[in-house]
Amino acid sequence: MMKRKNTLAHSWVIGALYAMACPAFAQDAPAAQSGDEADVASVVVTGSARPQRRFDVSYAVNSLSQNDVQKLAPLSMADLLGKLPGIQVEATGGEVQNITRVRGIPTDDGLALFQQDGLPLFTEMNGFFFRGDSLNRYDLMTKNLEVVRGGPASIYGSQAAAIVNSSTVTGTETTKGKAQVTLGTTGLGRLDLYQAGKIDDKTFYAVGGFIRQDDGHRDNGFPNDRGGQIRGNIKRVLESGTLTVSANYLNDHNAFYLPIPISDPRNPSVSLDKYIDYFDGTMNSPSLRAVPQKYLDGNGKLQTDTRDLASGRHMEYGNLGVRYEGELGKWQLSAKGGATKGTLDFDAFYSTSNPADATTFANGFLGAAKTAFGAVDHLGYAIAGSNGAQVYSPAAASGLVMQAQYRAGASDFYSNQADINITRNFETGLGNHDVKIGFYGSGYGLTSKTVYNDMLIEVQGKPRTLDLLAYSASGAVLGSVTDNGVLRYSTTLNQGDVDARMGALYVNDTWEVNDRLRLDAGVRRERYNYDGYALLTKQVNLGDAATLADDTTRAFTGARQEHKYNFNTTNWTFGANYDFSQRFGGYARVSHLEVPPSMQVASSVDPLVLTTKADQYEVGFKATAGRSYLYVTGFYTQFDPLNASFAAFNPLTGRNDQTLPFFGKAVVRGAEFDGALHLTERFYINGSLTLQDPQYRQFVNAAGADPSKVVGNQIIREPKVFGNIRPNYNFNLGANLVELYGSYAYTGKRYVDFFEATAMPAYHSIGAGVSVTRGDWRVQLVGDNLTNAKGLTEGNTRTDALGGQGSKEAIYGRPVFGRSARLVISKAW
Repeated sequence: MMKRKNTLAHSWVIGALYAMACPAFAQDAPAAQSGDEADVASVVVTGSARPQRRFDVSYAVNSLSQNDVQKLAPLSMADLLGKLPGIQVEATGGEVQNITRVRGIPTDDGLALFQQDGLPLFTEMNGFFFRGDSLNRYDLMTKNLEVVRGGPASIYGSQAAAIVNSSTVTGTETTKGKAQVTLGTTGLGRLDLYQAGKIDDKTFYAVGGFIRQDDGHRDNGFPNDRGGQIRGNIKRVLESGTLTVSANYLNDHNAFYLPIPISDPRNPSVSLDKYIDYFDGTMNSPSLRAVPQKYLDGNGKLQTDTRDLASGRHMEYGNLGVRYEGELGKWQLSAKGGATKGTLDFDAFYSTSNPADATTFANGFLGAAKTAFGAVDHLGYAIAGSNGAQVYSPAAASGLVMQAQYRAGASDFYSNQADINITRNFETGLGNHDVKIGFYGSGYGLTSKTVYNDMLIEVQGKPRTLDLLAYSASGAVLGSVTDNGVLRYSTTLNQGDVDARMGALYVNDTWEVNDRLRLDAGVRRERYNYDGYALLTKQVNLGDAATLADDTTRAFTGARQEHKYNFNTTNWTFGANYDFSQRFGGYARVSHLEVPPSMQVASSVDPLVLTTKADQYEVGFKATAGRSYLYVTGFYTQFDPLNASFAAFNPLTGRNDQTLPFFGKAVVRGAEFDGALHLTERFYINGSLTLQDPQYRQFVNAAGADPSKVVGNQIIREPKVFGNIRPNYNFNLGANLVELYGSYAYTGKRYVDFFEATAMPAYHSIGAGVSVTRGDWRVQLVGDNLTNAKGLTEGNTRTDALGGQGSKEAIYGRPVFGRSARLVISKAW
């Protein structure tokens, strides 16, 4: 595989040199483009009644242009967000569904709401095995990306402590477009295209998208990502405003990387790298391309589904949108509406418990095998499906075996949403007010179904599935603990349906007292209604006497548990901004956020229903000097209550659908730094740094753990320090503009459990890139983790939270990606 990738890389470099020498290039050297150069004057629209300069707003926000994003060359949306201050990510799961935490908020989504042109594609942050980054894909149709942290996010978005808003390209008088090819050492091949222009004097269009295939950073034995997106819009200029109609369609498969064991649990000083490569290894495998899942439906009829891991996370959805921006007398009217409908089919192979000594593991089943099969003398391993013909000897390898969980899920989802607001400026004797009054309403819902199998595998990259067979003294096979690699059929079985309705009224007033002082206040009142049900299950034996794998299977009973919930939440914010001069200013803000339970509580059995509440305080200072700038924001967030409950894996039954209640208070205090220092016309440095102290406070637990021992501990998987620095240098070489840039990123120590028993050490990464622009052509070469520095993320979340991993440092987790490079060639017109 590596030989093929290296050969491709050499071909791409030759192609790049050819493209750079192409006589079709324009002959004038273009000017360097720096997003930082215009940062102080950049205008933001997210979180504000009207467009304002970034320097003038009383909250933390970043705005990234297409050029900014191309220079950062992110591997995924999470990787992009991780370059910004206050946002810590674990971007190791693949292209989508990564972990994003904003200012220490201890949820996997960071309470960050994704929007497209000011409206979400799905009202809730989390669907069923998908989040905002699964729906919102970056391509050349993205004009710019704005990220608001704290501040007014809770006023302009439901359940939001942060907003990630992408603005879409629309047509103008000038026809323009771009084609971009990206090739990578991971087997990546991607084509991005867009074109925008004029249909007639009042009608404009834009259309574009991407198509991509990628073998992935880890060797699954099958492609990691394959699919694409197309979207477009038509804009009509009316006498009183503009009307835009848009459409999106996404059809994409993405494999999901889960944690791997990196050390032998019997002796953590012994590395497993020779069996599962730290940078290339994964438990994903071609052996999991036809996995049977057996269970009884509500009528007692046996159902068998056959699943293919190569399908990955298959997201397919369409969205139709309409928005109007115009005048209504003295008011500015903005009306947006969207309808999203889609399906998710999900296949992934999840880590569960640590690898086990093969002999000890087998002995744990010996008693049950003797009871089931009679005169059993011993148990032995074989390659799955061979009925003992292909003997597997763990002693000849690592001496270990492990169980993991094949998870299959399916969901149909929909979300219809609309936002209507009016804005007006009022002049008074005490300054002027920009008042915005709005309504957001949505009807949304989804179906959900999950079936989990426990599988037995070797400790190896692309592992083979194993059978554990029962032998007589003469060596005859008497039966099998497993069934073709399945250790336990359908240990987790869930199905449900939920429909939700919500409405929100919000108002915000930005009061410009004078040219130095601006005050800002807003309130949002929301009402939610959930109506759903969950099918009930029981434990049954499917009756195959030749195996133990079907003895403790979950089955639908035919009954269901219905739920109806109503929630009311109130969010508010108040901020003040004072400019001491044109170069120095400061702001302060206090906000209150209430987040109701996800609608999925109405499609779950015996859910824990709890509204999370957070009070957020922030004080910021900002300074500019020419093109250099510095934003410093101190923040303090108190959660009361915080729901930290989780579903833990039971290694005895294989169940992973029973919630362990764990809730109480948490506090996060810290500071984020965001700046750029232009040392010369050609050399500048930008970067971000976040210092924080995320702590648990008073907690309640019903799982036997002592919650008092959690007080003051570092929140799980949250570092106290993280950040990055990025030097940039540009110069002209004849008719070419050459830009050189590097990056250094650092993430501090974290813990995998509530009690700080097992730590994940700090890690860093070094990257570099070069781009050459000549006229409308651009060639870019970028490399990540150039030194192959090791770093571990996530831990093993199915089992870590209460007990850690039995070692001081984590021996199980999701490693950062190893060295990789991408070549990007683009042509604009």
